[in-house]
Parts: sequence; C-alpha cells; structure tokens
Amino acid sequence: MCCNRVDQGAEVITEWVFLCLGSNIKERRLHIEGGIAALENGGVTVRRRSSLYETEPVGLIEQPWYLNAVVAGRTNLMPREVLVLCKRIERERGRKKTFRFGPRVLDIDVLLYKGQVVREEGLEIPHPRMHERRFVLVPLLEIAPKIVDPRNGKRFAKILAGLDEGKKVTKLKEKGF
Repeated sequence: MCCNRVDQGAEVITEWVFLCLGSNIKERRLHIEGGIAALENGGVTVRRRSSLYETEPVGLIEQPWYLNAVVAGRTNLMPREVLVLCKRIERERGRKKTFRFGPRVLDIDVLLYKGQVVREEGLEIPHPRMHERRFVLVPLLEIAPKIVDPRNGKRFAKILAGLDEGKKVTKLKEKGF
C-alpha cells in the first residue's frame, strides 16, 4: 500500500511537485505570496500550501529570521524547467547573488518532483539537504503528512522526529495564507 496518498483526497501526491519558498528581507510575506502567484502563472497549479513559518537562519545566523512555506501542485513542466522557473521568479522578485546562506528577498527550492529521483548537472531532486532542515520538513508535513523520501522510502515524519538540528520553526498564527 502506498503511503503517499493524501488523507483528505484521492489524488496521489507522487504526481505533484513540492517547492519551499523563503524570504528574510523586507516584505517577507509579500515576496512569498508573489512567488506563489508567479509559480501559478509559470505553469504550476498550486493545490496545497502550508502555513507561514518564522524560522531561524541556517548557516549564517547573524541575519533576519525567515518566513518559509511549502506549496504542492501539479505541472507539465519537466524538472529542469521547474528549476529554471524558480530561478527566474527569484530574479524577478529582486534576488541578487551574494554569498552562500546569505539574506534573500526570495528563495524557491524544488524539494520533490512527482516521486522521482533526479540527478543532473546543477539539479538534484529530492533537494539534497531537505532531510536535514526543520524549516522544510515541518511545513511539508503539514500539507503531506504521510509523504516519503523517494530515495529510500522513509517517511519524512520519521526523519523529522529524529532530526536534532535545534533550529526554531514557529507557525504564524495569522490567517489568510
């Protein structure tokens, strides 16, 4: 029996793409909402979106905290095309190349693509560090509580339970997202 079925519906989420959005510069919420709208305009039909989470930075800790969210949707785009779309949206929203783990107007990572494992030059799906990051796993599991890692079949909930990262991830109480 497949454990990738969503409890509330009959759709199999292995047919979906999962993306994590984050921002820690100025109007964080607006950047994330704008990113989601641009994804939809670019060919990703968003079916689920997590709550917004305020999250402690990873890597460079001397910077503003992030807002993060995960969205899931359907697309006819190929994995590389999804990545190109995400990078284009980041640039259009004002992201500039700075340094690794630095502040960002908008960051969009491809977490999962239709239950596939993809390894190409400059593209690895599942995202190679998602299993190490609470700020990814908490919102992911909010919208897909039984999802598994296609690399090894482990439930992400079990991976999160064993994660000792120690970074704070707090669900925002505000409504409307």
